[in-house]
Amino acid sequence: MFSSNLKLVVIYSDLFGDKLIRNLVNTSTFCISCAEACDHCREGKFSFAENIVGVFRLQDPATLPEFIEEGIEAYLPDNIPDADLAIVSGVHNDILFELPYLLKEAGIKAMIIPIEAPSRLGIAQVKDICNELGIEVKAPKPFCELEVDPDTPIISRFIEEFGIGRPKLRVELDGERITRIEVIRSAPCGCTWYIAKQLRGAEISDRRELWNRISEAHHSYPCTASMEHDRELGDTILHKAGYIAREAVEKGIEERTTL
Repeated sequence: MFSSNLKLVVIYSDLFGDKLIRNLVNTSTFCISCAEACDHCREGKFSFAENIVGVFRLQDPATLPEFIEEGIEAYLPDNIPDADLAIVSGVHNDILFELPYLLKEAGIKAMIIPIEAPSRLGIAQVKDICNELGIEVKAPKPFCELEVDPDTPIISRFIEEFGIGRPKLRVELDGERITRIEVIRSAPCGCTWYIAKQLRGAEISDRRELWNRISEAHHSYPCTASMEHDRELGDTILHKAGYIAREAVEKGIEERTTL
């Protein structure tokens, strides 16, 4: 269903990075949210294990000094392979500032920096560095906000070919009842597949009840975005992710196929 020849490097220090990798590889033991009700809805749809040419788990920022003033080389990844795109999640800010230079040396042409918690600082400066080096860069908050942009063609290829980014669904209705939902694009954590499964058979006539069902699935999966208030959003990043999930369902219903 999904395929690509893009080569990907993942550099991370958080649980989200680990979840992203397992979602992209799509092992049979990754999504267990449905428990005994699992019908293997993701099986055979994709696996990007061969596209991931490098994985680097760096030290947790909480165990490092707030500012790494000397010897930062000891904390940087070694021997980054040539690739098209790097996803960098949850690393220490000072390490983040150094990574564009290492990616440039490795021949990597694009960088995604998911923001899943409001403590991320210096994103504007990192974007400036990437722009100076000719590296495409996006810093979606949260990652499931990422959309196709003609100014970043490599990142846009990742979104379209991996089916990862802002969720997109194809919905079929029988009257007011959802009979089928196809995942065209999933949130990077894989939550969209679970939400789609939970909405099969749902009635759309009572929108509040439908939204509650979406929210319950989103939290149960669970979404791992922060519940800490984000000053820029005026809300939590987890709530923003929940609104994105709801909007995807609403758009799917708006463009629905009726039986």
